[in-house]
Amino acid sequence: MPLSQKLQQKLAERAAQNTLRTLKTTTGLVDFCSNDYLGLARSERLRALIQQEEEHYRHLPLGATGSRLLSGNHSLFEELEDTIASYHQGEAALLFNSGYTANVGLLSALPQRGDTVFYDEASHASMKDGLRLSYAKTYSFRHNSVEDLRQKLKHATGQVYVVVESVYSMDGDQAPLRELAQLCNAQGATLIVDEAHAVGLYGEKGEGLTVALGLQEQVFAQVITCGKAMGCHGAAVVGPRVLRDFLINYSRAFIYTTGLPTHALVALKCAYTLLPELKPERERVQQLATRLYLKLNKLSGIRCTPENSMILSVFPQQPQQLKALAAALQQDGFDVRPVLPPTVPAGTERLRVIVHAYNTEDEIDGLVQALAKGT
Repeated sequence: MPLSQKLQQKLAERAAQNTLRTLKTTTGLVDFCSNDYLGLARSERLRALIQQEEEHYRHLPLGATGSRLLSGNHSLFEELEDTIASYHQGEAALLFNSGYTANVGLLSALPQRGDTVFYDEASHASMKDGLRLSYAKTYSFRHNSVEDLRQKLKHATGQVYVVVESVYSMDGDQAPLRELAQLCNAQGATLIVDEAHAVGLYGEKGEGLTVALGLQEQVFAQVITCGKAMGCHGAAVVGPRVLRDFLINYSRAFIYTTGLPTHALVALKCAYTLLPELKPERERVQQLATRLYLKLNKLSGIRCTPENSMILSVFPQQPQQLKALAAALQQDGFDVRPVLPPTVPAGTERLRVIVHAYNTEDEIDGLVQALAKGT
């Protein structure tokens, strides 16, 4: 059978399961699906600051020109890494080209043969992919279950790692970081926290949940993703200086990748300049999320995730109608997307609703009314 026909069969399988993905663009809809929590990706203030700041770096090449171990490194990289490390109260930071690359680069390199890694079963695909590339033994534990982790730690060998997200991307719930840190400290395990959906939203200056809880000394590495609330691109691993040096030498995702272009670095520097000033936006997101959460819980015909968060998953009684419901919401002017397997396990299909600082009370109420009509 020709390869193209085999591929078409695989796509037909997805179509038969109603899980076939396609790319689409939307314009003019109310945004309830992007990760631009604080509105920085659409901020004219950030745009103006980037344009102004770029003048100071006209001496640098527009692109990175190569990997950072060859021609791609320059002073702005290291200046920005110092800023990121200080901001998230770590000793050092190393920039990667995306959150996916950072997780793959860290978790494929750090755990060694004979080590053991335990990861929350709800961890992001990038974390699982990184662990697949490592030589360590890897095991999942039940989502947010410290007790399940405690029992499984008894069977660990070698250096032991525990890998979690601080805020989970589908249900918006928080990891029990204090309890996890206490357990890891008692068991001599190393705790790694992906802060992708917490950066910008938690902490006095948006440092993330690790810093907000005062756990930065107990977390070995934080993965700081900049493509969500930061409104930019790239990611950084924050931790001890020896970890940065180790990754420069052993992380294939860092070694064999062209560095970020200068524009991306300038944008990230400017976002960090604005982030401490966005406390009103952080509070606004929480206020709107609470409003949506309370209103959704009054609707019949659906259930939503049990935790009040800027990420809410909505589960209709008839999951086979999920795509149709999302299409109806978009027809009503609300950009809400269905999340289907394999992104989430079969049986947990949902609408994923994200609240932003630029949403309004009327938009929240309109979305709830449209959901009530559609269910």
